[in-house]
Amino acid sequence: MTNLSPSSRPFLLLAAGLLGAFASAAFAAAPAAPVPAAPAAPVAAAPAANRFEKDVLAYEAADKASPPPKGAILLAGDSQFFRWKTLAEDLPGYTVLNRGIDSLQMADLLFFAERLVPVAYQPRLVVLHVGGNDVHNGRKPEQVLADFKAFVARVRVALPTVPIAFTSTTPGPARWDEREVRVLTNRLLKEYIATQKNLHFIDLWDALLTPDGKPREDLWVEDRIHPNQAGYQIRVKIMRPLLGEPDKPARPTK
Repeated sequence: MTNLSPSSRPFLLLAAGLLGAFASAAFAAAPAAPVPAAPAAPVAAAPAANRFEKDVLAYEAADKASPPPKGAILLAGDSQFFRWKTLAEDLPGYTVLNRGIDSLQMADLLFFAERLVPVAYQPRLVVLHVGGNDVHNGRKPEQVLADFKAFVARVRVALPTVPIAFTSTTPGPARWDEREVRVLTNRLLKEYIATQKNLHFIDLWDALLTPDGKPREDLWVEDRIHPNQAGYQIRVKIMRPLLGEPDKPARPTK
């Protein structure tokens, strides 16, 4: 260790003082470090256009060209309505607006609630068939129920007293492997609807099964998913009590 003589101490103290002053001045002159800007609030992305927009636009264009009558029975939902080609024959005497869309899910029906069930229709009854595609695409029964509740709430804003009937999912042979989830979906909807005013549940499940609880093969078209006319006629028989009296004279039989 180096020894410092007493005579050198004043010089060292002066040097230390000068260095300290220089460092303080340099620190004061240095620009302050920039403060990081707060992250911008995330901007919600605009909702993507629904894949069924063109189908809904087609219905709206048809309604504009030929306004539908008020007080009709309105069908809204998936391909089981969209493919009901014998509707007029199966429900003679009833004015029915069919707004079915192939492959529609409950979430899509919710998305288009005000456009598929517009207040201008003033329907006397809304009948839904939807939910089977939700199950097939992996959505949970609780999600279907939640979307149904939200759909009803939106329809009730403009049509507060219109009866709304939800049709059960069906036991198509080609989707029999989904039966447990379909049965649970039906049960959740049925139990909820039983607690609500002006909501109805149309239960088709058991009526489309054999006595030993398997799907009836004679009630479906070739794909074994969609009903044939015999299957639709079972639907009509079950739902008819909800329809009330026909609103127009039935065509005379030949």
